[in-house]
Amino acid sequence: MNFPLYIAKRYLYSKSTKNAVNIISRIAVSAVIVGAMALFIVLSGFAGLRDFSLEFTNQFDSDLKIFPESGKTITISSETSEQLQNIVGIEAFSAIIEERVSLQYKGKNHIAFIKGVDSNFKKVTPVDSLVFLSRWLEAGRDEAVIGLGTANKLSLQVNDYANLLDVYVPKPGTGSISTFDLPNVFNKESVVVSGLYSVNEDLDSKYIFTDIEFARNLLSLDSTKVSSIEFKLKPEADESEIREALAETISTPLVIKNRIQQNDALYKMLNAENLFVYVFVSLIAAIAIFNIAGTIIMMILEKKRNIKTLVSLGLTLQQVRSIFFFEGFLMTLIGASVGLLLGVIIVLLQLEFGFIPITPTLPYPVRFEFVNLLIVFGTIAILGGLASKIASRRITERLIA
Repeated sequence: MNFPLYIAKRYLYSKSTKNAVNIISRIAVSAVIVGAMALFIVLSGFAGLRDFSLEFTNQFDSDLKIFPESGKTITISSETSEQLQNIVGIEAFSAIIEERVSLQYKGKNHIAFIKGVDSNFKKVTPVDSLVFLSRWLEAGRDEAVIGLGTANKLSLQVNDYANLLDVYVPKPGTGSISTFDLPNVFNKESVVVSGLYSVNEDLDSKYIFTDIEFARNLLSLDSTKVSSIEFKLKPEADESEIREALAETISTPLVIKNRIQQNDALYKMLNAENLFVYVFVSLIAAIAIFNIAGTIIMMILEKKRNIKTLVSLGLTLQQVRSIFFFEGFLMTLIGASVGLLLGVIIVLLQLEFGFIPITPTLPYPVRFEFVNLLIVFGTIAILGGLASKIASRRITERLIA
């Protein structure tokens, strides 16, 4: 039997002879409860905000995307396309042509990226959820879908056949582009805007979607050249095996990126923010939890006579210290457990009823994650254990003499 733990439990559940110590003990445990509850709610709230931030980019970006390691294009023959279709784990893929272009509409200009897509693009990316107004473009027609931000900058209207959107791209070659003879400097094509998409502020001003053949004609590329290929993987697919198969199928040196790698900067920013929030709230919780140390020190002083009695019965200095360490640690564990229970209830209520809104129609996003329970419990336990250790070290030879 662990005698110091047994005594610590007795001290924990028995009232002190001094009412002030009882009150301070309750306050210390309440501080641990609030700290644990707040830390769990903040982590759950930030997890929800992270999912909300990535929701639209997850719809926009493919499961896997390949680029040329050098240069701007990959050569894809009909034979290579058949081989790609036979790779186990790939549900669909779409060839992409992408290049920076200049847009002009009624005298207004905007720089964007043209993204020529084939008919399989709908199988890779859920375009119906992206389209904000009107419809997606039809293959084989000079149509385009642009972002809401681009439309606002150009004051552009959908299905305006009287005023087409002009798309310019510099002609390949080494000639000077300082001349005013635009037909000799730029390739130009005109499209009617068939629809608007809306993802987020950055992407809404970045891309203009067209048919892949339109983009090829504009950029003077042959039918075997593509800028990239986007893939949708089957749920049970092994990404590492698919990466190896792609490298073997396509002779061009490739860069292969999954969805996270395509948004590397965004994920790094969100992870850095998550770490900052965790550290910041943990420091606040630490301040509250270190009330445990003050409580334990007051208990040591209040039970000075009992300590001397325990020493007379044969307990060592280390065992006496263990009594008060265990008492502080048990107070921490009780507070952490109650705080986490309250935090889980609040998070689940928010998920079910959304009683805390961001806007009248949008509840504050939260996500329940079991790993957050472990993180919070571990953090509170470590901080409480440290506070208890510091307080128990106040018992010295001189005190028990």
